[in-house]
Amino acid sequence: MTSYKRTLITSALPYANGPVHIGHLAGVYVPADIYARYLRLKNEEVLLIGGSDEHGVPITLKAKNEGVTPQDIVDKYHGMIKDSFERFGISFDVYSRTSSKIHHETAAGFFKKLYDEGKFVEQTSEQYYDEENKQFLADRYIVGTCPKCSFEKAYGDQCESCGTSLSPTELINPKSMISGNTPVLKETKHWYLPLDQYEPWLKEWILEGHKEWKSNVYGQCKSWIDSGLNPRAVTRDLNWGVPVPIDEAEGKVLYVWFDAPIGYISATKELTPDWEKWWKDEETKMLHFIGKDNIVFHCIIFPTMLKAEGSYNLPENVPANEFLNLEGDKISTSRNWAVWLHEYLEEFPGKEDVLKYTLTANAPETKDNDFTWKDFQARNNNELVAVLGNFVNRALVLTQKYYNGEVPALGELNEVDQATLAEIGNLKTEVEKSLDNYRFREALKLAMDLARLGNKYLADEEPWKVIKTNPERVKTVMNICLQITANLTIMLKPFLPFSMDKLCGFINFDKLDWSELGRTDLLPAGHQTNKPELLFEKIEDATIEAQVQKLLDTKKANEVAEAVAKPAKENCTFDDFMKMDIRTATILEAEPVAKTKKLMKILVDTGIDKRTVVSGIAEYYKAEEIIGKQVSVLVNLEPRKLRGIESQGMILMAEDADGTLKFVSPESAVKNGSEVR
Repeated sequence: MTSYKRTLITSALPYANGPVHIGHLAGVYVPADIYARYLRLKNEEVLLIGGSDEHGVPITLKAKNEGVTPQDIVDKYHGMIKDSFERFGISFDVYSRTSSKIHHETAAGFFKKLYDEGKFVEQTSEQYYDEENKQFLADRYIVGTCPKCSFEKAYGDQCESCGTSLSPTELINPKSMISGNTPVLKETKHWYLPLDQYEPWLKEWILEGHKEWKSNVYGQCKSWIDSGLNPRAVTRDLNWGVPVPIDEAEGKVLYVWFDAPIGYISATKELTPDWEKWWKDEETKMLHFIGKDNIVFHCIIFPTMLKAEGSYNLPENVPANEFLNLEGDKISTSRNWAVWLHEYLEEFPGKEDVLKYTLTANAPETKDNDFTWKDFQARNNNELVAVLGNFVNRALVLTQKYYNGEVPALGELNEVDQATLAEIGNLKTEVEKSLDNYRFREALKLAMDLARLGNKYLADEEPWKVIKTNPERVKTVMNICLQITANLTIMLKPFLPFSMDKLCGFINFDKLDWSELGRTDLLPAGHQTNKPELLFEKIEDATIEAQVQKLLDTKKANEVAEAVAKPAKENCTFDDFMKMDIRTATILEAEPVAKTKKLMKILVDTGIDKRTVVSGIAEYYKAEEIIGKQVSVLVNLEPRKLRGIESQGMILMAEDADGTLKFVSPESAVKNGSEVR
């Protein structure tokens, strides 16, 4: 196994066209942060690199939709994302952005070196062009009908309904999203990275040299390589991005997939003038933390770019995670189906670690997983409060009660004491093994087993009973409980940094060093602890119900937005239509019909007479709200009895996409009895 002097950790750059959500956190940033904090506790040299991806079509689409510039969009969301990460405690050493001058220079220089050395191939191809706006269309600027599932709003690169990858020419009835016109095919020249030429090297480097990679990562790489690799464009016709630094490429920018990973390099340059030791020294280990949608870019394309350039290190591992779903449905930015980090931080102040804990305990490491608010509540109440918080609180409260907060001396140890203390070291070994192999969910469970160990020991030894008959024995029991508590602050620091800082304050302890973990004398006899508070607090049902309702409201809004009008009914004759006598009328009286949910008895002045109409609107209107309202009434409808009340007509209602009913009313007051034609 190769020994390294330092570790460079990169985390996928989030698009600066929206906030960060829990899917991003679970897939990339929480595990990256855990690993970086773990290495720092071991006093290893480590950098955690992050930044915003500020180029590409999603940015320009957002800007177009909001009527602002792309720079306005990235400035807004870069600031929001960076602030959210800081408040949440993702411990980046640098959080940069790809619109920066240093990034443009780095990316352009990288391209120019490969271009000058003849590493690209030039190809002319036909691409869709918007004649009205005189510009080539990126894949996401083209919509049409999916040839696989007939979804009418598929993009030129993917159908979001069935998930099929597409090319723009496969779409049925393609339209430009800029003008709405049908685009035409027009020739354009671009530069391509010839992945096919690197296929033999990739087979050797990945398929033979990195069989230890996670199965989902290795499997996806093998599938791509076995299917045969093709040259991939590194430039595109767009006016937002890093300009291609050659004269014949005026009006073209670097493809975002090419420029974004170079952002890791430019961010390191921004952080330190000694950046090359992190990228070019063979004694540096590089890791990419990403989601599964980025595997091909970080395992095949970016390494090929680095190999072609010739002077950079290659990643040692790419511990990619699968996707996190939300309440059984795929997280979707466009549908607002997400738990947004900035909103969570406002709605759950001081509970950063609760979300970190839940996302780690339920991490989508080998398969897609699901976040539910009920599970979030259960993880907090049943584990953080009932296990970790309960043990710590009991240990510290009893220490205050029996010894005024001073750590008692350790006495004679029995077999249970010895086994309990030995288990601390055993758990350290197991946690290390899991963390070293990027199994963070398993590592967290093992770390929490230390709190479970303490709880069981305390419950079995019952110092609150023994104190009456054998106070010397209680000193030993409480000393061991306090040693477990001190060890918890180190073992759980990578996972629950805010909470462990708080716990360190309770026990007046600051030796947070991984090498100290496992010691059974971290708190010497006579050490003064402080008065404890609750480490965690219960989350009540009402809080969770509010979050679930928020999602239900979102789902309802999406259904309304996506609803399609029902097709027209069969034609009727003009004479049939003219038989209907619809008049304007004013509501004089209204009251709910007893023992019904929907029916309301309404007295209306039709201008012809005053009559009673029974209408199914009680779920949408209160009786007192509608008195004086002018409505439209079908006055020549055959009378019928509803719950014993004769209804002499029908009030016309419009049914919205969500099923709610609205009155069909004149836009301004008219004389009652006016005919509706």
